[in-house]
Amino acid sequence: MPKTIQTVMAAIDCIESRLHEKPDLETVAAAVHYSKYHFHRMFTDTVGLTIHDYVQRRQLTEAAKRLVFSDRPILEIALAAGYESQQSFTDIFTAMYKKSPRRYREEEKFYPLQLRYILNEHPAALRVNDWREQIVPAVKEDIPGWMELVRLVIDGFPHLQEEQYLKQLREAIRRGQALILKDADTTIGIMVFRRATGSIDFLGIHPQYRRSGIAKAFCEKARQELAPSAQISVTTFRAGDRADTGHRAFWQSLGFTEAELLVEFGYPTQRFIWQDARPRPGQPVPQKPQPKRCRPMRPDK
Repeated sequence: MPKTIQTVMAAIDCIESRLHEKPDLETVAAAVHYSKYHFHRMFTDTVGLTIHDYVQRRQLTEAAKRLVFSDRPILEIALAAGYESQQSFTDIFTAMYKKSPRRYREEEKFYPLQLRYILNEHPAALRVNDWREQIVPAVKEDIPGWMELVRLVIDGFPHLQEEQYLKQLREAIRRGQALILKDADTTIGIMVFRRATGSIDFLGIHPQYRRSGIAKAFCEKARQELAPSAQISVTTFRAGDRADTGHRAFWQSLGFTEAELLVEFGYPTQRFIWQDARPRPGQPVPQKPQPKRCRPMRPDK
């Protein structure tokens, strides 16, 4: 495993140094001395994205940054991002950001689709029960490591802006509604929930640990914390959203089922309900909570 991680880290270095060239699978695989077929599996299993998706999302993120923080013409930004025309750049940018490059520039609010991946070179291999025992309430000293993981899983939370998020995170920690899981000094799982609405407002799992049962362990922990609620809900991407890297399927794999369509902070989403979350015997069944505009998260009022 360490050799695989080292190889993927070297590949990420290669990609980041050539974003302006639009590096492809064959180029990156050759740079780390692997066949493209073997390396494709290695990279996707470790990062959770294909080389194509990672490169595209990183290039669009850097382009979005230039749109907000520079006066460079959109055509020049498109060419620097590896696109052959302004129209082809506009088409994919609009599909991923839900607004045109021109409108994005006018709003002057930068938020990333994908930040550079930073991997844990020596991940632990613990059992699911070990993870459950180590999920604990977060404290303010956990914030730096927490934010490192937020930046790693940013692809699941469109429109997330760090300044606003940090304010909400501190409040969630104060209320005891933020849970964290660590592997030594690396934060590998985080969750923010709200008792008042029975909702999971944020769940982030380190890509290297997504097959370790951690997400299910967090949901079980949330069920304990949200016992008075008849339902546990979450919002995620709508079906067919090109910006979705698999988060919708992830929630469905945990047993969440589709509910109503929403628009949160101007972004089209869908609410999901955890079908296994039922009141315990003797508990009154509360009224169905109304959906909240709480993405990426919002503290209780």
